[in-house]
Amino acid sequence: MTVRQTSTTSLALGRAAQELALKRGELELALQLGQVRAAQDDSGGPPRVERREIDRLRAGHGFPAALRERLRTVGTVDGAELASISQGRFLRLARTGHFAPVRFYVNRYHAVVWLYLAEEVRDFARDHAPLLTGRTPLEVRALLATGEDRRPRNWRGRRLGQLLRASSDPWRRAAAIAAVLDPVTVAETVPDPYERSRLSVLRPEMVPAPPKSLRGREIVERLVTADHPDEILWHRASLADALREAREHSAAPRRPRRAPDAAPARAPQAPLHPAAPHPAVPHPVVLAAARPAPVQRPRRSRPWSRPSSARPSSSRPSGARSVRCSRATARGLLGRLWRSRAGRA
Repeated sequence: MTVRQTSTTSLALGRAAQELALKRGELELALQLGQVRAAQDDSGGPPRVERREIDRLRAGHGFPAALRERLRTVGTVDGAELASISQGRFLRLARTGHFAPVRFYVNRYHAVVWLYLAEEVRDFARDHAPLLTGRTPLEVRALLATGEDRRPRNWRGRRLGQLLRASSDPWRRAAAIAAVLDPVTVAETVPDPYERSRLSVLRPEMVPAPPKSLRGREIVERLVTADHPDEILWHRASLADALREAREHSAAPRRPRRAPDAAPARAPQAPLHPAAPHPAVPHPVVLAAARPAPVQRPRRSRPWSRPSSARPSSSRPSGARSVRCSRATARGLLGRLWRSRAGRA
């Protein structure tokens, strides 16, 4: 019953885009700009659009063309044509911060394409006509000479403002501020690792659809991180204030600590044979005395030496003497050797 009631009173983003005749990217931009109000899901899921919000927008004048025109974005070429100026002049005004980009993307050549609201470009052209004609002002030329490009900084400020307005939870607001700072600065501002872990879990998506390539993700990470010293100092102070408010609201979850005496004591193990007494261990001296003496083995004589006791006696068998005599008749060096040994014998 609860699921049926939720589906009738609020719509998912895909269904809401169909009801408003918008593309998915246009609906995401409408949510960021506040053109379409959405409610956060209590279960932690994506936001949903209430049915009464859909009815309010559909009843507006000129729906859906008027709503899509408020969400139309232009690049450098279309923006220059809309303001009736050259592309170079439009680019110079955008780099010096006269146009605040509303979103960007990285194309297939890893180039950053900035997009601006067409409605804001028309309003600027109507309210700042002297900047559109004649010589470029001196302060603008001075900024361009130093290589100034305020487009990433203006986009970060605009995106952060959208995230802060979209949430009332103190921890989520602090996580949004920490999302534009590098990890080293966040660690210096938030020394507690449990608080940093909670900020990391609640970190919002700065870019709805990040690129898939590694080079593209590196470019996006560089653009969403504050790099100007004044900007970093401002966000650090804002993070410290938001963190103080979040601590007063609720503490960061921590891992429970185990007491030192909370470990269960092991029961003593019973002996295998409780009736049999333990044998007495003899003293090392007694063991040494009871050890038998090593057996003396006779030493082997070398094959070329003959012990004196092994010399043949004078009473030898006739067969051995005949063999000795036959060997004595051998010629050469070996024969003389045998004859000398026979003579000594």
